[in-house]
Amino acid sequence: MSISSADHNPALDGSDCRVVTVDQPFVIHLWEDRTRGEQWVPSYDAKGLALLNDEFLRIASNNAVENGQRIFEFQAVQSGVYQLIFEKRMGWKFTAEDRRVFRIEAGPPSRN
Repeated sequence: MSISSADHNPALDGSDCRVVTVDQPFVIHLWEDRTRGEQWVPSYDAKGLALLNDEFLRIASNNAVENGQRIFEFQAVQSGVYQLIFEKRMGWKFTAEDRRVFRIEAGPPSRN
């Protein structure tokens, strides 16, 4: 699947691209340090993508430290190209600490 030059978004250059199938779940893992107050916040077009699950897997073995992987499970609900943005937020800041942009190319399910 490709996007026409009219739909080109330079913010997506250098982003992570995922090719997925409609109605098949896909997972995105991001490191998160909750000790510092970090929290990844997704934004996406709900007409094309659905968030199925959002979990935190604690990796650190120390009770004073809470860092690990944030696991997001999504599913494309219709074919198309979508932008999935994650911003690393801190409770006391108005701006994002970090930003990850994913380009999701969702194709129709294969017919058997």
